Amino acid sequence: MAKLSFREQQLQVREDAIVDSVNRLLAEKGFDLMTVDEVVADVGIAKASLYKHFPSKEDLAAAAMVRVLQRALAEVARLRAEPAGTALDQLKALARWTMQVQLAGQMPSLPSQNSSLRAALISHKVYMDCLLRLSDELGEWIEAAQQAGELRAELPPEVVLYTLFARACDPVLGVLRAGGHYSEEQIIEILLLSCFGGLAAPASALSVVTAAAAVTAEPKPRRKAA
Repeated sequence: MAKLSFREQQLQVREDAIVDSVNRLLAEKGFDLMTVDEVVADVGIAKASLYKHFPSKEDLAAAAMVRVLQRALAEVARLRAEPAGTALDQLKALARWTMQVQLAGQMPSLPSQNSSLRAALISHKVYMDCLLRLSDELGEWIEAAQQAGELRAELPPEVVLYTLFARACDPVLGVLRAGGHYSEEQIIEILLLSCFGGLAAPASALSVVTAAAAVTAEPKPRRKAA
């Protein structure tokens, strides 16, 4: 790999500072409330300089998402290099990591419905490559966990995948922390339990089925003749 010139190094440092600022502002305020003016003021550069790196607000958001996806892929690689437990354990470990990133204020918050942002992300090759790579990595663990009976086999793997992605931007984390009743570690454990263990008590599903069968089989009382 060719060594970067001094100017190229300076440009890279500035670009990293921009992405760091965008990542923090997106985590704090979200895409709709973040402005380009805030970014340039935070980094301490002219708006024209920022536009040399990122032509639009949507491109700024895409760069922040690429950064977090690359971090997630690095965490997956670390987990694979140091396997601990089953495929389900690996999924839980990554979910725990995403929650830690969010609680640290480092998880960008993007709107689910924004046509210009969605178009920018779909057309961003690096973002899409990272997203597909991460989906494939998690897909392997999901299928292995289902085959081992650790996850419900009747759930489509993509539903499990999207559920895990949702945990990375779960607003419940912030709500529980603001309440002040739980530590950050307790909050993570609670949400891991609700995600992987479900809301019903372990025997509840069987109890409901049994009760329904009993009601169906129970003879109805006869009405007395007048």
